[in-house]
Amino acid sequence: VQLVESGGGLVQPGGSLRLSCAASGVTFDGVTFDDYAIGWFRQAPGKEREGVSCISSGASNVYSADSVKGRFTMSGDSARNTVYLQMNSLSPKDTAVYFCAAKPFPYYDCSAYGPLDYDYWGQGTEVTVSS
Repeated sequence: VQLVESGGGLVQPGGSLRLSCAASGVTFDGVTFDDYAIGWFRQAPGKEREGVSCISSGASNVYSADSVKGRFTMSGDSARNTVYLQMNSLSPKDTAVYFCAAKPFPYYDCSAYGPLDYDYWGQGTEVTVSS
């Protein structure tokens, strides 16, 4: 399984970005993209990696952290094996490297899992919010 994030960059406060996470190698022997929980995490300099949003059960369940609720929206496109993170009303506090991660066959809703529970990670895409 490989995950590739894209869409990061420099944006002014109040601006928007849309991150993408394209997954490959997730469909085989009857396993599909919908069999994975996919999470977005971020890590700011000197801070621990934190969960931002996650999706599971073929996009039927979407969870967002309180810090981004109402500003960030995660969605999935099973046909493209891709998830997105639409980020609006960005502030400097959102500056971080954003990672997507995948966990096959989650037993619980994706909100129950932390970074250590995910099996596959992308390389990250950097988001900088600054004027």
